[in-house]
Amino acid sequence: MARKDKSKAQADENPGRLKQIGLTYKMTRRGDRWIGWIISAVGLGTFGVILGLGFLIGHPIYLGILGLLVALLTTAIVFGRRAERAAFGQMEGQPGAAAAVLENMRRGINFTPAVAIDRNQNVVHRAVGKCGVVLVGEGNPNRLKQLIAAEKRRMNRVVSDVPVHDVIVGRGEGQVELKKLRSTVLKFPKVLAGPRVTEVNDRLRAMGDLMQNMPLPKGPMPKGMRLPKGNIQRRGR
Repeated sequence: MARKDKSKAQADENPGRLKQIGLTYKMTRRGDRWIGWIISAVGLGTFGVILGLGFLIGHPIYLGILGLLVALLTTAIVFGRRAERAAFGQMEGQPGAAAAVLENMRRGINFTPAVAIDRNQNVVHRAVGKCGVVLVGEGNPNRLKQLIAAEKRRMNRVVSDVPVHDVIVGRGEGQVELKKLRSTVLKFPKVLAGPRVTEVNDRLRAMGDLMQNMPLPKGPMPKGMRLPKGNIQRRGR
């Protein structure tokens, strides 16, 4: 009976994965109309090259099987990268897009969204990791500089000895494109040990989060969404 239940669970899981792949393909095709031709060319080209090499050395069956496996792997890698690029392209420019990227990093990064925000949807997020503290802003660059400066002063009261990096997401000079945000954060020098990261994050969270009593949808916020007039612009006032 247990085996039947396990087999049924696996059967139910596989269609879910196939459906997810199909949805990802449709999403990618909206921003990359050549995706089908590209992954087909990559897969068939890889298989053809390895199979041709198999005929040359007299082992077409062995290298044919190897070529099929390599072709599937190569196709999956190319598809994944182009799907990620298409997703970033659709998210770029939407409020909350940077938060969605940071929230999905999950590599020793403690993420807190919207630690500073104003009524015009200029928002600063905080990430704490082995590199120290990273403040990521999205919105108007001039107003973000003021929000980030205020947040740095506030944090300095409890973590004055920790490096603080600031990043503004955008395409302007001195800004970081959304698709490069993850790699930019991971490239910062690692100066804190694991226990120290936890300590710093706990200290910062103990100050209280601006949005702790205000539910926000995950991922990018809908365009045109504005904060209630009663909300403050920066935490700590």
